[in-house]
Amino acid sequence: MSILIKRGMVVDPASHREDVLDILIEDKIIKKIGKDIKSYGAEVIDAREKIVIPGLVDLHTHLREPGREDEETIRTGTLAAAKGGFTTICCMPNTNPPIDNPTVVKYIYREAEKNGVVEVLPVGTISYRREGKKLSEMGRLKESGVVGFSDDGSWVVDSNLMRRALEYAKMFNLPIISHCEDPYLSKDGVMNEGYWSTVLGLPGIPAEAEEIAIFRDLSLARLTGSKLHIAHLSTRGGVELIRKAKQENIKVSCEVTPHHLALCDEAVKNFDTNTKVNPPLRTGKDIEALKDGLREGVIDIIATDHAPHTQEEKELEYSRSPFGIIGLETALSLVIKELVEPGILSFMEAIAKLTINPSRIIGIDRGKIREGSMANLAVVDLSRSWQVKEEEFFSLSKNSAFIGWTLPGKVEFTICKGKIVYSEDLEFLHEF
Repeated sequence: MSILIKRGMVVDPASHREDVLDILIEDKIIKKIGKDIKSYGAEVIDAREKIVIPGLVDLHTHLREPGREDEETIRTGTLAAAKGGFTTICCMPNTNPPIDNPTVVKYIYREAEKNGVVEVLPVGTISYRREGKKLSEMGRLKESGVVGFSDDGSWVVDSNLMRRALEYAKMFNLPIISHCEDPYLSKDGVMNEGYWSTVLGLPGIPAEAEEIAIFRDLSLARLTGSKLHIAHLSTRGGVELIRKAKQENIKVSCEVTPHHLALCDEAVKNFDTNTKVNPPLRTGKDIEALKDGLREGVIDIIATDHAPHTQEEKELEYSRSPFGIIGLETALSLVIKELVEPGILSFMEAIAKLTINPSRIIGIDRGKIREGSMANLAVVDLSRSWQVKEEEFFSLSKNSAFIGWTLPGKVEFTICKGKIVYSEDLEFLHEF
């Protein structure tokens, strides 16, 4: 199958290229990039007045399979990813059973190949069953194809265990992805501790629960010389800790989610459980610090932390409802709205944090547009806006805090490994 993308504005942060070009795709690969390319028999995508970007890469997706297929499956999660312009997603290991052995890793790769429409890369656990008591079989997990290690959803409280994990991961040249949250400080909390938690009478989670954990993990990264990635950064104090660590040349990277940029803790006042996330939505000053961190390069990437839950779970009262919202289908538009339109980042800079930067953190050859590379691309119309509607989500779950919002930028095509896996005209959605 050949595809010819004609006259699109190609924006490729990896090469700093921004030009109106044609792209010819053959046999999963970008065959040629140039002006006025002709290819007889190719399927033509007219990209005039559109932007062509590398397929987005998400380092933090919860697909729930195996174990909670009522919330999401590899099939529905990858469809949601394709609709959002993502062509590579890293699935987190807090499944049931967790991704702590090669059998589960192989299952995910097999199911993704059979039922998925985008590339799925598993993240293995740091500890056996994510219990924080003994290390997982990290060597065997590496051999089976994991791209990092995380106990996401839980912080590794045992400092010696975390040190050993960092040392092992260093041998494999893979990052440890840390969910930084002191469970003793956050226990029973459901939102950010501050003015709004007091007004609403809800138990709070202080910023220090995150910052103390970040400080400990940075200290161990300094000690071991290992690669540490901090997941879903949410506080201004955390930004400052990362800034200082990078000045010390500690091997640390970090991410922020679109929902932590778009919403503050005041959003909880309506008791909409779709605002219940972990870490919690913080204050306006925290959001300002996160945006400053993105502009300065302190924060390396943007990740969705796509966390689907059933309607029945999210309809529980706020204190009993689970943490998490979906994010794959709204991420790019929220980034445009919160970062590009206000001039905090250029479009090129924003796309870098969604493509080449996450690819480099886990050491994969993705997130770039060049001849000979895998043909993972998205075609976006920046002139179009769209309304977020519950019934139009491809995700199996619908727990979004952005339902009813009008957002800028519309993904019109997503191409993964040379195939059109998403188009607004659903007849172009390939079944695998």
